[in-house]
Amino acid sequence: VKFICAVLRVTAVVAVISGLWVAKHKTSRVETFSFPCLCICLVSSLRALSCQFRARANALVLFYQKTAAMKAKGELKEYEVIGRKLPSDKERNPPLYKMRIFAPDPIVAKSRFWYFLRQLKKFKKSTGEIVSLKPIPEKSPMKIKNFGIWLRYDSRSGTHNMYREYRDLSVSGAVTRCYRDMGARHRARAHSIQIIKVEQVKASDTRRPQVKQFHDSRIRFPLPKRIQHKSMNRFSVRKPRTYFL
Repeated sequence: VKFICAVLRVTAVVAVISGLWVAKHKTSRVETFSFPCLCICLVSSLRALSCQFRARANALVLFYQKTAAMKAKGELKEYEVIGRKLPSDKERNPPLYKMRIFAPDPIVAKSRFWYFLRQLKKFKKSTGEIVSLKPIPEKSPMKIKNFGIWLRYDSRSGTHNMYREYRDLSVSGAVTRCYRDMGARHRARAHSIQIIKVEQVKASDTRRPQVKQFHDSRIRFPLPKRIQHKSMNRFSVRKPRTYFL
């Protein structure tokens, strides 16, 4: 494609030079032949340039999708990523930047770290380095907690800020549910969701009714499947049933 574009450019330049030569010498025979040739060469060169521009644009789109796209597969984990710029003569000790990243694996966590640093601090992976990357374990994984999640996501019409609440055993579990919920309710892709802040919320400070309904000391749940006890009769007239709805 590059070779064809170069040939067409040379042809267009030759046609322009011939047109100028015709205008200078005012020869009728050559003028009638060179003007249509000039138009054809210009149109073909413009078409070749447009095709080359489309090919480069598609390549950039594919590159962006491969680098910035994130797939929320499985349960997400919480990582602490610390990075900085590469030391240089002007800046011997560059500052460190620490971020909490929710990703399915360390590779995606590094990719998301560079995605945010490229937007916030204007430097990228080729001019920086990862100093530390470690998973953050949950402190009390057997205790139910309320989590508030502040996020921003890109929809088909614009960029929106949102606050959501979830009840879960861990922060990563709540964020995973948030990604699933955003995909189901708003058709938001995982790579278009940016988690701004995640905090544990007290029961008195919760806002959403689907979370507040569990804050009741007299809450009761139905028992749709009853398990047979040992004290029941060994033989029965009818077949056993476990579901009572």
